[in-house]
Amino acid sequence: MTNHNQWLFRQQLSVVSLTKILLDPLVAVLVLMAWTFYFGEAFRGPYPVLALIVFTLTFPGKWPEVSLRAFWNEVVMPWFFLSGLILLFGYSSGYLDFFPPNLVMAWMVSTPVAMYVAHRVVRRILPRLLLLEGGRRRAIVVGAGHLGTELHGRFASDGALGVDVMGFFDDRALDRTELVDPTRLLGKLGEIPEYVNRNGIDLVYITLPMASQPRTLTLLDALRDTTASVYFVPDIFVSDLIQARVDHIHGMPVVALTETPTLGVSGIGKRISDVVIASLILLMIWPILLVLALGVKLSSPGPIIFKQRRYGLDGQEILVYKFRSMRVCDDGEVIKQAGRSDPRITRFGAFIRRTSLDELPQFINVLQGRMSVVGPRPHAVAHNEQYRKLIKGYMLRHKVKPGITGWAQVNGLRGETETLDKMRARIQYDIDYMRNWSLMFDLMIIGKTLAVVWRDQNAY
Repeated sequence: MTNHNQWLFRQQLSVVSLTKILLDPLVAVLVLMAWTFYFGEAFRGPYPVLALIVFTLTFPGKWPEVSLRAFWNEVVMPWFFLSGLILLFGYSSGYLDFFPPNLVMAWMVSTPVAMYVAHRVVRRILPRLLLLEGGRRRAIVVGAGHLGTELHGRFASDGALGVDVMGFFDDRALDRTELVDPTRLLGKLGEIPEYVNRNGIDLVYITLPMASQPRTLTLLDALRDTTASVYFVPDIFVSDLIQARVDHIHGMPVVALTETPTLGVSGIGKRISDVVIASLILLMIWPILLVLALGVKLSSPGPIIFKQRRYGLDGQEILVYKFRSMRVCDDGEVIKQAGRSDPRITRFGAFIRRTSLDELPQFINVLQGRMSVVGPRPHAVAHNEQYRKLIKGYMLRHKVKPGITGWAQVNGLRGETETLDKMRARIQYDIDYMRNWSLMFDLMIIGKTLAVVWRDQNAY
């Protein structure tokens, strides 16, 4: 289900949507239980603890496209990265000693196979699950503009929603709508009540602009004489929404259009994963840090660590650490981005920038709580002030903590953004990350970063 569909149906979880989000976590736990019994182990002690950890980190489950490639990218890769993280944590803490090695490996290898089979089976039985909710429902869309046709497209692309859109109603002539097929325009707004009663319509989706309030109120009054469920789809959806949801303040409904995705329990989960991942990585790479520090010191005069002011969560200034890669430490009102063959970059600095080794001290920033392992890359304060005036919605990226790696970086937008279009693309990826954030999404990005950092030539 797409993000906007999730917002529309978040207030009432259906059997189908609940099945989608629980499938992967349940499969991971059930496969662990199966291998536990196969190896003659009792499912108690450390096993329920491991099951709870895995269920938490894989919830909510993904529902990728049917293709094997999509399943590999969205489910299998994050699972193997999560497995590696569990092995690393278990080995370093001694927790792994409680489990037979053959059991652990069998579970980790067979789980993605079981998930793939489960996804294929569930896709076949989804139509039967819809029967538990009364079968497929017939709907009409009021308003044949961009919002109405977009809503219809989303219903058409996800049959599991169980909604068949019969057509559109609009007072405008066909050439003023966005409909291509004239047969999809069923009539005028005044004809809706009769059509609903005559054709057994279950759902009415009103997508008229907010400026059409009088027409909307008249229609709502007329629909009181029908048994159809009526939904209003406000035209706020023509804008990018970040973690949009409905809330209540003492019974008064309010709509959150832009909200940080890491509130409450989600924020606690992300903070715990940040501390665990950053701590394990620092424990493993401290000898590398010493070697890099020596290389920076010998490359040119100046400090080993370069501290630069960046914008953090909610636009608050933070100090971000990097190994110094230049002969200068610019942090003023105007900062020139580093480019190819930049004379300010030392020879050793070029190496650590190309391999992103200069970013390693930022794991200390993560432990300090200033940054996250995954999030929008922090830009210098001077660059923020420059681009916030040029790119609409630029500052939305600061609704979450900045990250060492991010969704934009694993999609080819590392290094210098020498054009405004490149920066716009980076910001769009940042907003897309916040809109779709989950712990498994973070794990997938970390896994892709490991593959990208060694072959990407855009960083320098």
